[in-house]
Formats: sequence, C-alpha cells, structure tokens
Amino acid sequence: MESFWRTLPRPIKVLAPMEDVTDTVFRRIVARCGRPDVFYTEFTNTDGLCSAGREAVIHRLQFTEEERPIVAQIWGNNPDHYFRSAKELAALGFDGIDVNMGCPVKKIVKNGSCSALIENAPLARELIQAAMEGAGTLPVSVKTRLGFRDLRTEEWAGFILEQKPAALIVHGRIAREMSDFPAKWDEIAKVVALRDRMGSDSLVIGNGDVTSLAEIADKAARYRVDGVMVGRGVLQNVFLFDPVRAGMNHPPHERIAMLRAHIALYRETWGDDKNFEVMKKFVKVYIASFEGAAHLRGRLMDAAGYPEIDRILEEWAPIHA
Repeated sequence: MESFWRTLPRPIKVLAPMEDVTDTVFRRIVARCGRPDVFYTEFTNTDGLCSAGREAVIHRLQFTEEERPIVAQIWGNNPDHYFRSAKELAALGFDGIDVNMGCPVKKIVKNGSCSALIENAPLARELIQAAMEGAGTLPVSVKTRLGFRDLRTEEWAGFILEQKPAALIVHGRIAREMSDFPAKWDEIAKVVALRDRMGSDSLVIGNGDVTSLAEIADKAARYRVDGVMVGRGVLQNVFLFDPVRAGMNHPPHERIAMLRAHIALYRETWGDDKNFEVMKKFVKVYIASFEGAAHLRGRLMDAAGYPEIDRILEEWAPIHA
C-alpha cells in the first residue's frame, strides 16, 4: 500500500503535535478553520499504552474521520512496547505512526527518551525498527532535532535516513535550545541535500518558527523541503492554513463565538474526564487582538469552572456584537 505521504500536494502542510493542545477537539477546530494536509496527535507514551494504567493515556489517541490523514506520535525507550503500540495503532485505523526523537523536556530526556535518543543511536535504531515491524503497512516517520547538546545535523540525519522512514521531520534546533533560539533552516536544508546525495526516498519536512502560509511557501522554495510543520503559529492564528481567512480581521464577537464553540465541543467530547484547567490554554487563541481582550482573558483565566466562563462570555458577547 502506498504511503499517504506520497499522495499529498507539495509543499505538505502539517499541524505539529503539541502537548495538551492538539487533542481531537483542537484538531477538529483547526480542520474547520483551515485544514492542513496532515494532523498529528499529542505524543503518547508506549510504556503507558502497554501498562495497566493505559486508560490514563489512551484518550490521546481519540480521533474522528474529520481529522484524516492522522498520524499517531509515540515515545518511550522500550522496543517491545514500540512494537505492541504500533500494532495497536494500525488496528485503530491511524494513517501513519511517528517516532518522537525530538522532545527536549527534562523529565522525559532524563529517562533516555525522545531527544536523548540522539545520543543513543543503537537504541534509536531498535525503536524505529520495532515500530516499523508493528506498523505493518502503515508508514513510519521520525520527528527529531539537529542534535542534543551540539549540532550533529548530517551525522544524525544520515543515521535516521538509513532507517528508511517515510518522512523525516526536522525541528531546526538542538534539544538544549528548547524553543528559545531561532530555528536554523540552513541546517534543515543540509538534511535535504544529504537525503538527495544518499538517494533516499524519505520526505523531509521542516519545522520551526513558521507563522503563515506565505512562510510555508517561502521555506519550501528556499530550503527545498517537501513540506513544513507548524506548531505555535496556529495558536496565533487558528485560520493559518486557510488562504482566505488567515488574513482576515476577525471581529471580537466572532472570536468569542469561536471560543464558546470550542468549549462546547470540549465539554461534549471530554465531559469531566479532562482537567478544566487544560481548556484555559485555548483562551488566548481566540481572545486577542481587540480592545479589552487582555482584561477579558484575565477574567476567563481566573474562572473556577464552566458555569463561570459561560457567564463571563454571555456578559461580553452583546458588548461586541
């Protein structure tokens, strides 16, 4: 079966996996506001999936047909758990699986997972192979960085390309930089050139500091990547992937209505199973760029529950209608 990655228009536009952000609710909101070519889940721990406590993580893999093509991103450091998780993900109907070798969060790196694997190539190889074996015909991609403590762009990217992933997603920073420094797109371009020299079939997707469709087109043309992954940019403009609505000035009453719609879908999907405080992460996505937004945002962030948020928004909606 042909990898779905091969069927997509260039440059491929990808919504990045973001912790406590890109759940099924937010992905559906993005799909309705401006659809990317590929959706990613939040990253899901393979140890958790293979444990008695799997119910604590399985919600990360909930999706609807509206979100296709959908890639499940996994992390961990146990090859057997990678194999078992990939097999389950294939059975659940995902379109692809991605191996997280880029997350720089200290508590995760400390146990040798994610970006720490950049310094443990033998284990990285085992994990990728285990995922591929478990995935069957599903394409397996890898998302990683340019290095761990220092730049190892070509050495590390070359190693990953040797594993023959369907796609290599390159975040243009090393792990210790977190997201505190500008992304090095010149280094991402080196990965493209290396891929071409190797004669590899893997697609190269660039990631880092992209906030508009114009930037996606520019990065694809200038650095010759097959596509661009966008994370924080879509939190600044939920219409980012829509060529028309991305540049529009969305008035306050529309933004308030969108937040209310998001909250309604969130409650319908999760009920009381998901922490109410997580929903507050989305307030700034909508309540911004209009007079009084900061004050309204402050009140919403202090709200103790859904009834209070509903009451505050009811008060503000007529003012901005």
